[in-house]
Formats: sequence, C-alpha cells, structure tokens
Amino acid sequence: MTALVGASLDRAYSASDLSGAEGYSAPGIGDVFQDDDGKVYRFVKYTGGAGNVVAAVGNVTYLYAPAGVSAGATNTVTSDLSDSAEIGAGVLMAAPGEGGFCWVQVRGAATLAKALTAGADGDPLTPTGATDGTLDVTDAATSAVCAYAVDASAKIIMCAFPY
Repeated sequence: MTALVGASLDRAYSASDLSGAEGYSAPGIGDVFQDDDGKVYRFVKYTGGAGNVVAAVGNVTYLYAPAGVSAGATNTVTSDLSDSAEIGAGVLMAAPGEGGFCWVQVRGAATLAKALTAGADGDPLTPTGATDGTLDVTDAATSAVCAYAVDASAKIIMCAFPY
C-alpha cells in the first residue's frame, strides 16, 4: 500500500495505463489516498460480474466473489451483488470498463447515484438485502455494516467500508 500526494479520483484507468512509459505515474492496486477533507479512497480493479453490471459513478461496489464464494480477493470489486460476498467495498468515483481500474471512496460522506433499498437517517447499512449498486438497512447481527445513512432521502451516506 502506498500513500499518495494528489490523485485523479474521477479518472478510469485501463491495464495499459498502469504499465509502460506512463505506468510510473499511475496508482497501484490497493493504494490508498486521503484528501484534504479527510475522505479516504482505495484504488481497485472493476468487474461487471456474471450480471455484467456496468460501472456507474456513485454506485456502491462489493468485494468480488464469483457466485457469492469468496476466494479472499479484496482488490477486485463489482456492483453485481449476486457475484459478491455481500461485503461493501466502496463508492465508485469513475466508471471504468470491464477489467478497468479506478478509485472507490471508503471513508467520509458520499452521495450515492441510486437510492437506498431501505432505511432512514442514522441507520447502519449493508449490501445484504440491497439491489445492485446500492445498500439496505442492516437488520441482522450477521450482516456486514459498511456505511450509515446520513440523509437517506438525499442518498447521502457516511462511508465505513473496510480497506
């Protein structure tokens, strides 16, 4: 993991961007960046999963686990809930293509592109029970909490994703 000074948070990267002559200036998988506001971001690889869910800025991602079976991968994410371990990974800051790379926000306040599946202000949130690219209110002790609803009607959450 590398701490970075400055980051192009809204940029999507291809595999070729991470190697070759310009590769030295690209982030590395798993790199973490904290901005001046205290928000934290992690650099990840995106896959659409079995459902081929296209990346969209502001959508929630989950740790990729094909058919829900985790192989321990933590740097590949998807917005396809059915191809996840139902562990939140972060909020997309860019929209990379299949197999592309980008930053996901893991800490701090974020506004989602999609409404929460359910929940009210102050509720703990989890992927369990949600739809692709969003979160639902936690109602079981076994659900992984990854965020909190700040203003549910405005789609504002406080990120608490593991990283």
